[in-house]
Amino acid sequence: MSQKVNLSNILSKVEKPARYLGNEMNSYHKDTNNKKLIRYGFSFPDVYEVGMSHLGLQIMYNLLNSREDIYCERVFAPAVDMEEKMRENNIPLFGLESREPITNFDFLGFTLQYELSYTNMLNMMELGNIPVYSRDRNLNHPFIMVGGPCAYNSEPIADFVDIVVLGEGEEVTLEIIDRYREWKKNKTTREDFLYDLAVNVRGVYIPSFYDFDYNDDGTIKKLIPLKENIPVKMQKRIVKNLDESFFPDKILVPYIDVVHSRIMLELFRGCTRGCRFCQAGMIYRPIRERSVEKLKELAKKLIQSTGYEEISLSSLSTSDYSQLKELTEHLISEYSKKERIGISLPSLRLDNFSLELAHKVQEVRKSGLTFAPEAGTQRLRDVINKGVTEYDLENATKKAFEKGWNSVKLYFMIGLPTETYDDLDGIADLAYKVIDIYRDVHNGKLTRNFNVTVSTSSFVPKAFTPFQWHGQDSIEELREKQRYLTKKLKNRNIKYNYHDSQTSFLEAVIARGDRRISKVIYDAFKKGCKFDGWIEHFKFDLWKEAFEENNIDMSFYANRERSYEEVLPWDHIDVGISKKFLIRENEKSKKEELTPDCRKKCNACGINVDIARGLC
Repeated sequence: MSQKVNLSNILSKVEKPARYLGNEMNSYHKDTNNKKLIRYGFSFPDVYEVGMSHLGLQIMYNLLNSREDIYCERVFAPAVDMEEKMRENNIPLFGLESREPITNFDFLGFTLQYELSYTNMLNMMELGNIPVYSRDRNLNHPFIMVGGPCAYNSEPIADFVDIVVLGEGEEVTLEIIDRYREWKKNKTTREDFLYDLAVNVRGVYIPSFYDFDYNDDGTIKKLIPLKENIPVKMQKRIVKNLDESFFPDKILVPYIDVVHSRIMLELFRGCTRGCRFCQAGMIYRPIRERSVEKLKELAKKLIQSTGYEEISLSSLSTSDYSQLKELTEHLISEYSKKERIGISLPSLRLDNFSLELAHKVQEVRKSGLTFAPEAGTQRLRDVINKGVTEYDLENATKKAFEKGWNSVKLYFMIGLPTETYDDLDGIADLAYKVIDIYRDVHNGKLTRNFNVTVSTSSFVPKAFTPFQWHGQDSIEELREKQRYLTKKLKNRNIKYNYHDSQTSFLEAVIARGDRRISKVIYDAFKKGCKFDGWIEHFKFDLWKEAFEENNIDMSFYANRERSYEEVLPWDHIDVGISKKFLIRENEKSKKEELTPDCRKKCNACGINVDIARGLC
């Protein structure tokens, strides 16, 4: 019989013990003594509240558990206080549902949403008594899988993972598990199973089957396959028909507040806008919508099965959903007016902002409005292909203030390619223009509760974007720009927030990194780095030490401009769009030329016909 972890002596001594209970409404509990069960740990390398707000977790957890022969449990990074108690009491990391050690699992599948979560992944493996390096694992250890947006450049963690899943996981994960079941009957070597996946399952990349040769200047010379018949280009997987694909009609309901305590209705996947800094807009192509009828059906079932009082309409650009008006009017009439259930519309664009729609959904629960102009001047917005104008902002905020809104949040990015201080001035000008518009609407007065929040993040060049060849500003350059904006935005009605430049710098280093960074990540982890995305836990000095001890220059990855001829660490991954398209978009950015929305005109991005047959 499997031995459960005993938490009775420590739960009363840690913050938020409900993080570790695992008996929430709509959770699954199966007989772990059933030897036919394939055990899968959906692993989120952050605390419970963050992981439980991830839509992908809800989809995969319910999909896998819908099969009788699979038991999917959740595994989260324990908070620092809980980890201390676990280490003191020799308690291994466990699955939330069974409370059994994760060494009992067949797979641990980590979703990688953020580069600064990698040390947490290593820490979770160590806490679970699983060797961190893939080469050190044997038949008694689970296979370590990774997926999510960061998996498209998995080289910085290549030494730690067995299987990289490229693209959407619903179909490919089941294929992997089915092949594992067949392999398990004979249980030869781990390598045999991985080879079977590499040769026979599209959407899978096995890092240990490849090596790299490097040039004298430190750049990559070529990828070297180490096995016969394995692909030299790994292709992503997508779900072609969202109406026919799995989406849960019941989701886990936490005992405690999490980041997003609400129903998330996924309207569509992909984006047609083509912002040149945006990785998600490139890697999730092509666009695929759920029908409004399917969404109505899901909303009804999810409200009945959860009791949530808010529905969030989820996608990369919610206001681009072709049937948004019909859907929101239905949700308002059926649930907002009758049951006082709130509707939230994230990801609204200024250029198609429907104030009437926003006003209707806010009748139940009023909140502030958020817009993302991204850049302070039209010139720079054209460089990044944002496709919105100053008029769009003025028009949207004027109408919002006339309808009774008193607060606006504006999101910008600093450090974008070709940015000058004139563009920073433009950020301040827009903030003050919003104040002036509010005054005009309110007869020259500013009410007590009026405020404008300006937030700036730092540009991080990401793989598979037109800006992947650009370097990031140095830490000092970013700090100087933040200081400059702090002075420019000094006003009692303006709140200015900005991201820590050191975390953005490390994010760029890892995002553009190659396999040589694996050792650095391991060394940083052993020095005590974890929860690197949390500013209170971030230890930049230790990261610097780890890079210096490995004789690796961080600026080589983050700040260096790259040529079109250079072999990039992710060139062996096929996300469907062509390098030719990305180069063309980068060149257009230099000329400040816009590329139209894909729905209006095909821009020949090269989306692979095998991936997107019939979808574009």
